[in-house]
Amino acid sequence: MVNTLSPCTKTLPFHPTPILSLNLKTLPSIQLKSNQHRRRTTLIISKSKNTDSADGPDRLISAVCYFYPFFDGIQYGKYVIYQFSFLQTLIQPLVPAIRVFKSFPFNGFLVFLTLYFVVVRNPNFSRYVRFNTMQAIVLDVLLIFPDLLERGFNPRDGIGLDLLMSLDSTVFLFLLVSLIYGSSSCFLGQLPRLPIVAEAADRQVM
Repeated sequence: MVNTLSPCTKTLPFHPTPILSLNLKTLPSIQLKSNQHRRRTTLIISKSKNTDSADGPDRLISAVCYFYPFFDGIQYGKYVIYQFSFLQTLIQPLVPAIRVFKSFPFNGFLVFLTLYFVVVRNPNFSRYVRFNTMQAIVLDVLLIFPDLLERGFNPRDGIGLDLLMSLDSTVFLFLLVSLIYGSSSCFLGQLPRLPIVAEAADRQVM
């Protein structure tokens, strides 16, 4: 009698190794953390474009803008400049630029349009430049009020003349301090905030 051996097949249960199961379980969380990191990185980059930091060219452009209201309101210093010689010495280097600015009646208006539409409304400039430019523009717009007052109230002597001289000198000194403070702060990379005009500039620069 011949005994034949029949093949015996037995299905062994499959148990995934701990390493494989660990990889399968941790993979979604790793992808989630990676996506969150990408979103945070994108958010940081988008915020950095709207910061108030400034490089060299931004500082220079911002500092120069504060000369605009000073040149436009230089006539308010007609009394105080002649009373104090140090002011004459301080302003003397700026006289050629002031003459060029005042040589054409519409120069002030043209500079206003250029600064507002080319700089303030241009997102290619940093917020630092646009904010400082807007401060200079608002400061220049405020000069309308003393100008209207002078046109309607122009005394020749007495207390009225003294009041007018005090008003003009106050306006000029405010413009001079704004020029020195604004330009020097910009050169140092700081953000100057002028009284009265800073909040108005903030509302215009998004």
